[in-house]
Amino acid sequence: MQHSLNTPGVSICCLTYNHEPYIAQAIEGFLMQQTSFAFEILVGDDLSTDGTTQILRRYAEQHPEKIRLFAREQNLGAVENHLRLIAEAKGRYIAMCDGDDFWTDPLKLQKQVGYLDTHPEAVICCHYTRVIDHHGKLVYVNADPVPFDFTYQNILMGEREETRMSTLMVRNIPEIRSIANQPWYHKGWGSDTLFKLYATSRTGLKLHVLPEVMATYRWHPGGVWSMIDSRLRKHRMVNDFNIMIHNFSYPARMKYRLLAFYLRRYFLFDIRYFKLKRALTTLVKLV
Repeated sequence: MQHSLNTPGVSICCLTYNHEPYIAQAIEGFLMQQTSFAFEILVGDDLSTDGTTQILRRYAEQHPEKIRLFAREQNLGAVENHLRLIAEAKGRYIAMCDGDDFWTDPLKLQKQVGYLDTHPEAVICCHYTRVIDHHGKLVYVNADPVPFDFTYQNILMGEREETRMSTLMVRNIPEIRSIANQPWYHKGWGSDTLFKLYATSRTGLKLHVLPEVMATYRWHPGGVWSMIDSRLRKHRMVNDFNIMIHNFSYPARMKYRLLAFYLRRYFLFDIRYFKLKRALTTLVKLV
């Protein structure tokens, strides 16, 4: 993608589905951003059946210069919805946030762009978040945030603290957009983790976490990940682990670490729920 002088500095990509109680707070968090550059807001509404679409249409009518609403005519699922928004993004950078989370710092975008502009060795910039439940009660916040980096190998081994989707800003470059051409990505559940793996492995660049709390992540019964049945969540995690080990490269020494990780975290789950073929396939790949 060629960037001109009129290109937005950032494209905000927001995925939403049945987020009627929350979506306005997410949009307001986007609109309050104070930046020295232009930004656009792309919202992919995945055929919501509550009042989410109506709320979004009102915002789009009030802010036509900023908001582009993509009201899907069929339910695509989070991964396909996400990829279609990325394909529409015009900005030099892409910032992400789901419709049930929200930003709390009006300088969030400015700070992340400032970091990426001056650190070419990074492909992604994240930051710390507060976590609240569906009543708004604080569940978690790090009281003493510090900056740190993750490499591709760190993420491969499950190290991804404070890198939730609502914090993520990534360079809008061909190496990132090419993820849409990877068949395995369309089969994943934890698409944010696979996305971070792909971005760091494809570019050889790092992920940096700023030492500031600038967004809020919400646990609630309608969440696509945080509040689902524990058995289903674990099944999806094992699915994504297998996608990872079959589609990313790693040296022999890491293979044994991944094997130990699987045996510790997932092997007994596969055996308990009769996923014997999957367990065997995983072991053969890692032994």
